[in-house]
Amino acid sequence: MAEVYTHLIAYLFKDEQREQSFELTDAVLPDHVAALHLLRLHFGDGENSLTMPTADSAPDEIMQQALLLGISDIRSQPAAPV
Repeated sequence: MAEVYTHLIAYLFKDEQREQSFELTDAVLPDHVAALHLLRLHFGDGENSLTMPTADSAPDEIMQQALLLGISDIRSQPAAPV
């Protein structure tokens, strides 16, 4: 079984400071992957699926989409094994 890590992400959502934790199998969480998880969290419902990056989106495209939708200043703390 793969080891699971808890990632704590601090970010701004529409200029409001927020934090979110995700349990993932990756020990390292690049900013664009964190942004993708935050986009899914805030906009992942069926009505907003057109705002989601496509599966083949480049990291900079994901970051730009997050910024356009009000997600910025993404900072991930080092992961802790669960």
